[in-house]
Amino acid sequence: MWRITLVVLLAVATAACGSSNTPTTPTPTPTPTAMSVSIPVGARTLGAGAFVPNPVTVTVGSTVTWINNDAITHDSISDTGVWNSGNIPAGGQFAFTFQSKGTFTYKCTIHAGMVGTVTVQ
Repeated sequence: MWRITLVVLLAVATAACGSSNTPTTPTPTPTPTAMSVSIPVGARTLGAGAFVPNPVTVTVGSTVTWINNDAITHDSISDTGVWNSGNIPAGGQFAFTFQSKGTFTYKCTIHAGMVGTVTVQ
């Protein structure tokens, strides 16, 4: 009789140690987005306000497009050489797709003081 009790107890203990039937919810992968950064009229005198919005936060795979709404030429150049727009004429634009996480500072090399930041999560 004690053997039957021992076998039943072992069976119950083994079943209790098995895997849980509780489903797990996977963490969703952030969806890449498109983000526009405006270079407003009079940007050369606006410093950190020369790129709107600033800072910008996007996910990996997102594209940021700088749109020059000013009447003069500007550029968008990464401080670490990740991107270089070249000259963006009045009414022009430049797009860059971010493939890695990080914080990327940039500037307009034509007009000192025009600075911005893109954070990629």
